[in-house]
Amino acid sequence: MRRVTYSPSYTLVPTYECFNRCTYCNFRAEPGTDRWLSLEQAEFRLRSLPSGSVIEALVLSGEVHPKSHRRTAWFRRIYDLCDLALRLGFLPHTNAGPLSYEELAQLKRVNASMGLMLEQVTPALMQTVHRHAPSKQPEVRLQQLEWAGELRIPFTTGLLLGIGETAADWVDTLTAIARLHRRYGHIQEVILQPHSPGSSQTEIGEPFAPERLTETVAIARQILPADIALQIPPNLVSPQTLLDCLAAGATDLGGISPIDEVNPDYAHPQADALAAQIRPGGWRLVPRLPVYPQYDDWLYSAIRERVQGFREWISETGQLEPESGEHDADR
Repeated sequence: MRRVTYSPSYTLVPTYECFNRCTYCNFRAEPGTDRWLSLEQAEFRLRSLPSGSVIEALVLSGEVHPKSHRRTAWFRRIYDLCDLALRLGFLPHTNAGPLSYEELAQLKRVNASMGLMLEQVTPALMQTVHRHAPSKQPEVRLQQLEWAGELRIPFTTGLLLGIGETAADWVDTLTAIARLHRRYGHIQEVILQPHSPGSSQTEIGEPFAPERLTETVAIARQILPADIALQIPPNLVSPQTLLDCLAAGATDLGGISPIDEVNPDYAHPQADALAAQIRPGGWRLVPRLPVYPQYDDWLYSAIRERVQGFREWISETGQLEPESGEHDADR
C-alpha cells in the first residue's frame, strides 16, 4: 500500500489577538481583549495528554504588531512555550505570522520546524480580503520564506484557495515557492487549504469547489520539486475528494489534533477513522515528525537528539513515544 503521512499534534495558542483583520478569519480576537496562555496552563495541558498520543506541539499565534510595546513580551511567551514543550518531550513547530530575522534565528533554537502560509502572491487581494491585513503583503511573506532559507529552518508554507484569486495566481504562488526552495532547499511541505466558511468570519464567501482542489493538487505536483510534500487538510474535504487529491499527488494530511484552531467549525477526524477512510483507496496512514529526515542535520543538537530518539523508537516499535519522553512524568 502507498504511504500517506500525518503529524500527531497538539495546538497551543499563545493568543488569538491579531492586528490583521482578514475577512475570512475564524481565529482572531481584537488586540487587548484576549488573555494570553500562561506557561502554567500550557504545561498542564501538555502533561494531561494521553501518553504516546502526540509528537508535535504546534505553537500557533495571532500577531502582535511589530511596533507594539507588547511585541517583546509576546515573542518571549512564544519562545518560552516552545522551550517548555521541548523540555516536556515534544517537538515544537511555530507559526506566528511574519517574524523579524532575529526572531526567526532565536526561535530556531527551540523548534524542530516552523511555518507561514504564503496564501497568494497576487497584490490584488490587498484591496479585498486583505485590505485590513498589513502583514499579508506578499513581499512581507516572501521575505519570511527567504530568511527561513538563509537560516536553514525546515519550513512549511501553503496556499489558501478560494479567497478571490485566479488559477494564474496559483501558478505564480507555487512558482515563487519552488524558486525559493531550489535556492535554499528548506520547504518541506506545501499546504493546499480550501476556503471553508466558518461561523466567525466577517464576510461569508463560497467554499472552494472540490473539483478545483483536485485540479490545484495536480498543478502543484507539476510545479513543485518532488522532495516537497503536498498536504491536504482532511477535515476540510469530503472522503471522496481526499481520495481524489491523494491520487492527484497529495502525500500528507498535516497535523491531526483535537481542535483545528484555524477552522474550529470543522472537527479533525481521529487518526484511526482517517486510516480506515483512505485504506480502500490503497493508502496506509503513518505518523511522522514535524521535521522531515533530510533536515535533521540543520537542527540544534538538543533538538536533533530528541528527533533521532523519536525516529529510532518509531522505526523499532511503530509507536509514537520514545522511552526518553518526559511529558507524562509527575502526572
